[in-house]
Amino acid sequence: MEAIIKELESRQSEIELAVELLFKTNMKITDWDVPEADDKQAAKLILDIMQSKIDAIRADVEAGKYNNY
Repeated sequence: MEAIIKELESRQSEIELAVELLFKTNMKITDWDVPEADDKQAAKLILDIMQSKIDAIRADVEAGKYNNY
C-alpha cells in the first residue's frame, strides 16, 4: 500500500492538472458553442457531469471492476 501512496503522491499534481484541464476545456467549448451562456451555470453543469462519472467509476471500483486492471 505504501508504494501505491508514494506513486500517486508523485503524480498528484499531474492528475489534478488533467482534471482542471478537462474542466477548463469544456468551459471554453461551451463559450464557443453558446456565447451567451451563463458561465457559472455552465461550470456547475460541467462539474455535475464530471461528478456523475466519478461516482460511476467509484461504484465500479467498489464492485471490483478494476481489481485486475
